[in-house]
Amino acid sequence: MQQPQASSMTAAARRRQLQGSVLAGKMVLVRKALDTNLNSGDVVCQLGKKSTPVNVIGAAVAGEPRHNNANECKRRAPGERGGNSDSYQHLRDDGQLRKMAGDEIGTAVRYCPRWRRCFGDLRRQRRGGRPSAWCCDADDGLGEACVHINSELHPTPYEASTFSFEFIWDMKKQGVPGAVIVKNYCDEEFFVNTITLDIVPGYGTIVFTAESWVYPDEIYDHLPRVFFSNQPYLPNQMPAPLVPYREEELRNLRGDDNPGPYKDHDRVYRYDVYNDLGEPDSGNPRPVLGGSDEHPYPRRCRTGRRRTNTDPDSESRNVGFPLTNHFYVPRDEVFNDRKKAYFDTNNLKLYIMQKYATFLLHADQQTPFEFDSFADVLSLYDEGSINLPGWLNTFLQPLLGIIPFKLLQQVLTPDSEFILKFPMPAEDKTAWQTDEEFAREMLAGTNPVVIRRLGETEFPPKSKLDTSKYHNQNSRITAAHVEKCLEVEGLTVEQALADGRLFILDHHDHFMPYLLDANHQPDTFVYATRTLLFHRNDGTLQPAAIELSLPRFEAGSTLISSVGEVYTPASDGVEGHIWQLAKAYVTVNDYSWHQLVSHWLNTHAVMEPFAIATHRQLSVAHPIHKLLHPHYRDNLFINALGRQSLINAGGSSENTVFLGKYGLSMTSEVYRNWNFTEQALPEDLIKRGVAKRRSNGELELLIKDYPYAVDGLAIWSAIETWVRDYCAIYYADDAAVQGDAELQSWWKDVREEGHGDLKDHKWWPEMKTVAELVQSCATIIWIASALHAAVNFGQYMYAGYVPNRPSVSRRPMPKPGTDLYRELELHPEKEFLLTITKQDLSIAGIALVELLSSHSDDEVYLGQRDSPNWTSDLDAMNAFDRFRERLLEVEKNIVAKNDKGSGFKNRTGPVNIPYNLLFPYASGDAEANTGVTGKGIPNSASI
Repeated sequence: MQQPQASSMTAAARRRQLQGSVLAGKMVLVRKALDTNLNSGDVVCQLGKKSTPVNVIGAAVAGEPRHNNANECKRRAPGERGGNSDSYQHLRDDGQLRKMAGDEIGTAVRYCPRWRRCFGDLRRQRRGGRPSAWCCDADDGLGEACVHINSELHPTPYEASTFSFEFIWDMKKQGVPGAVIVKNYCDEEFFVNTITLDIVPGYGTIVFTAESWVYPDEIYDHLPRVFFSNQPYLPNQMPAPLVPYREEELRNLRGDDNPGPYKDHDRVYRYDVYNDLGEPDSGNPRPVLGGSDEHPYPRRCRTGRRRTNTDPDSESRNVGFPLTNHFYVPRDEVFNDRKKAYFDTNNLKLYIMQKYATFLLHADQQTPFEFDSFADVLSLYDEGSINLPGWLNTFLQPLLGIIPFKLLQQVLTPDSEFILKFPMPAEDKTAWQTDEEFAREMLAGTNPVVIRRLGETEFPPKSKLDTSKYHNQNSRITAAHVEKCLEVEGLTVEQALADGRLFILDHHDHFMPYLLDANHQPDTFVYATRTLLFHRNDGTLQPAAIELSLPRFEAGSTLISSVGEVYTPASDGVEGHIWQLAKAYVTVNDYSWHQLVSHWLNTHAVMEPFAIATHRQLSVAHPIHKLLHPHYRDNLFINALGRQSLINAGGSSENTVFLGKYGLSMTSEVYRNWNFTEQALPEDLIKRGVAKRRSNGELELLIKDYPYAVDGLAIWSAIETWVRDYCAIYYADDAAVQGDAELQSWWKDVREEGHGDLKDHKWWPEMKTVAELVQSCATIIWIASALHAAVNFGQYMYAGYVPNRPSVSRRPMPKPGTDLYRELELHPEKEFLLTITKQDLSIAGIALVELLSSHSDDEVYLGQRDSPNWTSDLDAMNAFDRFRERLLEVEKNIVAKNDKGSGFKNRTGPVNIPYNLLFPYASGDAEANTGVTGKGIPNSASI
C-alpha cells in the first residue's frame, strides 16, 4: 500500500473545507501528586522550581458507524507509517474491517495535544506510525489534526487541570463519538479524569470517564490507552468498530502472557495464592494459603515477585518501611493522593505505637509495663495523653532518618511533649461491665454476625468437631445452670427452647483445635468459650451461662477430650469478679474471630477475587462492570497493605490477636465451609436461626430489637431492588444472561479461578437466569458495603477501650484457695488488667482499631458515585436516584429508632452509643464524616 503524501493545506484551511460540526470539549488531568515516601523531599524541591508541562497526545475519537460506504473510510495496514501497531493485527485491512463490521465502517478524527510544535507536519505528529488504530480522511488518507493543546498541568497535588479544545466532526459520516485514544509523551504519568464533548448534535454532552493513570508512551511500548464513552453496552450490542478495542483492552488487563514481576505502570489483573505472608529466608515461614486441599483460600492479585531462596513455593516480600508500599497492585487500584496522605498519617501513628510502645508508658505507674487500674487505662485518652518528656529526643531521632518530617508533623501535637492522644471511645466509662451491655454488643456491637438461636434439640450444646480427632467436645452446661435466669419470667429450659428464646455465642469449635499451639506462645492463656443467652420480655439479652474449656491431653500431646467449667452471673464479691473475668475470656475469643473471620476473611479476602475477575472479563463498557466497580474501590490496595503489615508474619494481627502465627491458618479452615449464597443477609439470618421466612416470603426476626439485622434488612432490600431495576434495563430475559459472553466468562473466572478451591461446590449459582444475576450482584454489593461497614467502623467505639474488648488473655481463671484468687479479692481491677492484654500491646491495639475505624475525607458512600457521569443511560440514572431515595428513608428510620423514647433498648444500651453503623450517609459530605464517627456505609471494603 503506497504511503499517501502529506497535505500542504493549513489546519485552518482544512477545517473550512470539511463539512461538519464543531465539537467543543475538555480534558481533565491531574499531575502525579506528592508521595509521602522516602524520596518525597526531592519531589518537593523539583516542584518548587518549575511546573510539569503536558506532553500528551490524544490519538483518536472512534465513532459509532452511521454510513454504509466503505470507500469513505480507509485504514493503513499495520506497521506502515501512520498505521496500526502490531497489537492491532486484527484490523489489518478494509476486508478485515468489512468482515468485522459488515458494510458499516466507522471513521475517526485524530486530535493531537502536544507541548511543542503544536501545528507541525502531520507525519511528524504520527511519530512513526505509533498511534493506535485510526481511520484516515477519504480524500488524502491523512488523519485530521483537529486540535493542539500547549499548556501545563497544575503543579499542586490533588488539583486538576482542565484543557478545552474543539474540532470538526461530521456526524453523518463519522457517527457518534464512542471512544478516545490517549497517548502520553510526558516524562511521568498523569491521571486522566474525564474527557467531555459538549453539545454533540442530537446527543448533547458525551462523557468519556477515564479515572485512570496514563504512563509515558515508551513504557506502554507505544501502545495507546483507550477510553470508552459512558454509554453501557452488552458485548453483542457494542458498535462494531469499537469491538476490537474492547477485546484488546480486556486482553491487556488479563495479562495472561505476562508472568511478572510487575512494575507500577502495569495493568495486569492475575490471580495468585497467599504465598507472601511469611519470610522463610529469615526463619519466619508461614503456610501457603490457597491452591491446596490442606489450606484452601480465596486468591489475591498476583505481583510476580521472585520466590524465596529457602522455599520455592513462597514469594519474596520486598518490604521496607511500612509507609513505602513496596508491592504491586495495578496503579488504578492504589489510594488516591488525598486518601494516601490521610492513611499514611494514621498508619505512621500505628507504626510508632507498635515499634516504640515501651517508650510510651507512663512514668508514674506502680507496675512497669502494666495498667494498675481502669483509671490508668483512661489516662491514654483525651483526658490524658501519652507523655514523653524524657524520651522525646531518643524517640524521634531514629524516625527522622526514615520518615518525611512533614508526615511526622501531622502526627505530633503542637507542644511536642504529648504525643498521639486517643479520643475517648464511649460516653459511659463503667457501663461496659454490665451484663446487658456485654450481651447487647452481640446484636449491635462490632461483631453482630455470630450469635445464633439454640435449637430445641441442641441442648446441651453439641460440638461439630470430628470425634475421631477431637473426641467428645460437647458442652457441660446443664439446665440447672440457666434456670435461674429463666425463673424470673416463669420459663423452663424446654419452654425457652420451644419459644426460640435461648441463643448462643459459640466459639468452642472455632478455637479448640488451636489452643495447644496458641497457649504455648508467650503471655497467652486462652479458653474456648460458649455463652448462652436468654431473650427477655423487654427485648434485651441476658447472659445465662459461660463455659470455659481447654483441651485435655493424655501422655503429653494426645488429645482425648476437653476439660472445662461453667460460670453463671454474679455481681457481688469475688464471685462477681470471677464473672467479669469469664466475660473477658469470651470477648477475647470474639475479638479474634471478629478480626480474622468476620472482618478480614468474610469481607476483604473473599471480595478480592470478584474485583480481579471483573477487571479481567467485564469491559468497562459492560453494564455489570458499571454496577459493581464502585464496590471494589481500593479493595486490592488495602488488602495488599494488609499482607504487608497486618496479617503477615510478625504483623499487627499476629501481635494483637491471641492466635498469633496460627490465625491465618484458622481462617483457611473457616473458608473451607464458606458459601457465597449464605453471605446474602436474609440467608445468613435464616442459617443462624435468628430469622424465619413466613409463608408470604417475608422475613421475621426472632429478636425484634436486633439493630444489625433490622437496619441490615432495610439496606439489603434497597440494594436488591436497585440491582433488580438496573439489571432489568439490560437483560429482558434469562436468554440474555446466558448469551452474554463476558458475563459468563466473568462468573467462570470467579468460580474456577478466584474461588477455585471451592469451585466444585453445588451451591454456586449457575448464572443462567436474571434472578441469579440479581442475587449474586446484590450479595457482592452487600458484602463490600454494608457488611464491611457493620463489622469495621465500630471497632474503635468498642475495642478502643481495652477492658471492654481485650484481644488476649494471659492467665488462667483463679481457683479458690490459690494466690491468684486471694489477689483477685483484694485488687480486682489490677488482677483483671493483669489477665487481659498487656499495656504495650494494648496501646498498639488501640492505634490499630483507630486506624481501621476511620473514614477518609474522600469516602464515597452507598447511594453515591464518585463521578456524576458514571453512565449516560437515563433509565439507569433514574433507578440509582430511586435507590438513593430509599437509603435516605432508611436514614430517617434509623434516627427515629435511635431516639431514647423509641423503646428500642438495644440501639443505644448502657454505654449510650447509638447504633449508626448501618446509617448509609447517602446524603452526607465525606469531609464532614472524616475520622472515627461510627456512621456511614462506604461503597467498598477499603480500610
